[in-house]
Amino acid sequence: MKLLIINGPNLNLLGTRETTVYGDQTFEEYYNILKNRFKNIELTYYQSNVEGELINKLHEFGFTYDGIIFNAGGYTHTSVALRDAIATIKSPVIEVHISNVYAREDFRHTSIIAPKCKGSITGFGMDSYRLAIESFL
Repeated sequence: MKLLIINGPNLNLLGTRETTVYGDQTFEEYYNILKNRFKNIELTYYQSNVEGELINKLHEFGFTYDGIIFNAGGYTHTSVALRDAIATIKSPVIEVHISNVYAREDFRHTSIIAPKCKGSITGFGMDSYRLAIESFL
């Protein structure tokens, strides 16, 4: 099984960004834990702060991978282009969020991409990614 994890804007700052919301672990540290835990899965990771680069990555992997785990960050609530890219590809996409977006500001309560995703996992910290991987198994 081949899965791609994509993180969007500002998630390169995990471990230092708003640690009371996102924790103090970097994503690279957590990604190593995932790779050790799921050795039978080919995991690939990509992060970008640029919307077009995220779309390019969805197009690149979205026809050959078994699934995509996508934390679109702030683009979750604003990007029709990412929604359209998810709708276009064949690989199922699971939307993830580290924080519980429904316990935060009102504008975070609406996901533009969710209707085009297989499902959404929110509020379980970094374990949201693990839960997404397990959902593909």
